[in-house]
Amino acid sequence: MNTLTDNAIMLKVKTGDLDRMGLLFERYNRQLYGFLFHMTYKREAAEDMVQMVFYKMLKYRHTFTGDGEFIHWMYSIARNTIIDEAKKNKKHSQHDVVDDHADRIPGGVDTADQIDKKEQKIELHRAMSKLSDDQREILTMSRFQELKHQEIAQIMNITEGAVKVRVHRAMCELKSIYTKMIS
Repeated sequence: MNTLTDNAIMLKVKTGDLDRMGLLFERYNRQLYGFLFHMTYKREAAEDMVQMVFYKMLKYRHTFTGDGEFIHWMYSIARNTIIDEAKKNKKHSQHDVVDDHADRIPGGVDTADQIDKKEQKIELHRAMSKLSDDQREILTMSRFQELKHQEIAQIMNITEGAVKVRVHRAMCELKSIYTKMIS
């Protein structure tokens, strides 16, 4: 069963074989969590939104046509879920959450080099949290999720050229913020 494509599995879910959604959950829950976490920097919120995304995929399974890639459809639902949660909470404050993120970096006894890397990672996350939601989203997809520009273009419904420009601009902004923070 694991040899079925994502589209084939989702089409089976669409026709009523709801147990197949478990396969998609196994394949994508960690990737989806990573995306949602980098967008919110809140572990519990990201976990809840993963569940909400899969719930919405079940609820709106009739909208999946199979024409495009499943992953693009999934990310569209995830993006809408982030927007819905932001509207619900109205206090979309992710910029002060990075401090409690520091203790989530795994490790035991650290060398000076490891401590420096952890500090750099914390500063990078702080800088990321200062980007606009759009900039953080596109960098998360391209750098953390390692999606290709073409895939991001399909998910965001923009041209591949626009993706390249937005990634470049977001990287420049991140570099600027990061440089100011460490100097």
